[in-house]
Amino acid sequence: MFSPASRYHGSETALYVPPDGGEPVPYVRRRFLPDPAELTPVGFHTVGEGDRLDRVAAAAFGDPELFWQLADANPALDPVELTARPGRRLLIALPAAAGGSVHGF
Repeated sequence: MFSPASRYHGSETALYVPPDGGEPVPYVRRRFLPDPAELTPVGFHTVGEGDRLDRVAAAAFGDPELFWQLADANPALDPVELTARPGRRLLIALPAAAGGSVHGF
């Protein structure tokens, strides 16, 4: 249903059946944020003036659509906060499913 790059890849789907007998509606179940301790750290990025999360993801992962991995690794209520302050240090981490460990982290 979702591309492998999507944060929803592998998410469970369900079917809502309206009580009035209307047409059933498929939906994606809620996605919970991963436990940061289960992520695989691979490096850091120091936010520069004008940085955007998609560009940081493109540099770190080779794909700007993987910005959500930065958001998962660096909790914030609003992902824009992650690049709002130059000098902030962002953790670059892979999902737990990526497995393995990196020395020095």
